[in-house]
Amino acid sequence: MQCVILAAGEGKRMRPLTASRPKVMLPVANRPILEHLIAAAVRAGFTRFVLVVGYGEREIREHFGDGGAFGCRIRYVAQRQQLGTADAVRVCAGLVSGPFLLMNGDMIVGSDDIAAIAAMDGPVMGIHRTDHPQDFGVVTCEDGFITGLEEKSPDPKSELINAGVYRFDEEIFALIDRIGVSSRGEYELTDALAEYVRERRLRSHMLESWLDMGYPWDLLDANSRLLAALVPAIDGEVEDGVVLKGPVSIGKGTVVMAGTYIEGPCIIGKGCKIGPHAYLRPSTSVGDRCHVGHATELKNTIVLPDTKIPHFNYVGDSVIGSHCNFGAGSKLANLRNDHAIVKVAGRNTGRRKLGAIVGDHVNLGINCSVNVGTVIGPGVNIAPHSFVEGWIDEGTSFQS
Repeated sequence: MQCVILAAGEGKRMRPLTASRPKVMLPVANRPILEHLIAAAVRAGFTRFVLVVGYGEREIREHFGDGGAFGCRIRYVAQRQQLGTADAVRVCAGLVSGPFLLMNGDMIVGSDDIAAIAAMDGPVMGIHRTDHPQDFGVVTCEDGFITGLEEKSPDPKSELINAGVYRFDEEIFALIDRIGVSSRGEYELTDALAEYVRERRLRSHMLESWLDMGYPWDLLDANSRLLAALVPAIDGEVEDGVVLKGPVSIGKGTVVMAGTYIEGPCIIGKGCKIGPHAYLRPSTSVGDRCHVGHATELKNTIVLPDTKIPHFNYVGDSVIGSHCNFGAGSKLANLRNDHAIVKVAGRNTGRRKLGAIVGDHVNLGINCSVNVGTVIGPGVNIAPHSFVEGWIDEGTSFQS
């Protein structure tokens, strides 16, 4: 059985992190989302993959190649215009035959669930229970079959949602050919499934393990969950006077200097310089070739490759892009004074602790203060001693 993964979209809700990379290539526990998904499918027994690519496809193709390094064989097909999920499935029609697994590329699901869905008969949809179903496609079920589908309703009929994992056969392509454009201007896969629902043929499978990443702060939850299973590995140099507590992974060529204290789970990539006297707290992922320097503290944070946070900095509950540089003494706050839920551009994140979402190539001058829930676009230059909050557009030269 082949596995088709939809990986063509940009992920606009993930801006500014997706300004220079596709959503599926955002790192969680120092590996792209898509890599986690492929690895789970390989563990479930899949060896043949079709990746539907589009936005940022070059990065996907270069990272995964023919799949050999990941224990599988990968073929690619391009969706040149992002016209909806049904259109994305349509473009792979000539590359699959017989039953196949279909998955959205912007989630993480367990291998046991993948294997269970693949083993079922007929069309199958993976479902999941959530406390905010209004953000997803909502489903209703009876006796193991889907009885209703509803896209992002403000008044959802259940707490069960479409999790974006399916088992289909070639019949799905004929159903897709019969649908039109939806009210959102796209070809929706759920419209093609309406006939299955009416005929009570679409089976459901409740997923035991599922992580969706719709917004940047969702990466922090996924990162924490995946790091909870981290296997310690010390491939770099750890100087005398360093304290490692709990599971810690340190990449090849990385040097952790004296006085540094690292609380796992924590993962550090290759070729990094950490310390001296740095403090890395749990659920922190540091990408390759980063510098986390003297008296700098990171907590529950994702740092993408080639970023420097070198002197007297604090970063909490944040996602930091690549090729950034933080001036000495700059701090990213992560908790409101009133301990209320943090909002980003008016959207309720559901998080009491959230720092900043920082795009690539951002430079902070010395002694900058970044307020909770701030979003900083790519290429922003922030003057020394600035107070930063809200949404800062790409390429801005900022001075408070």
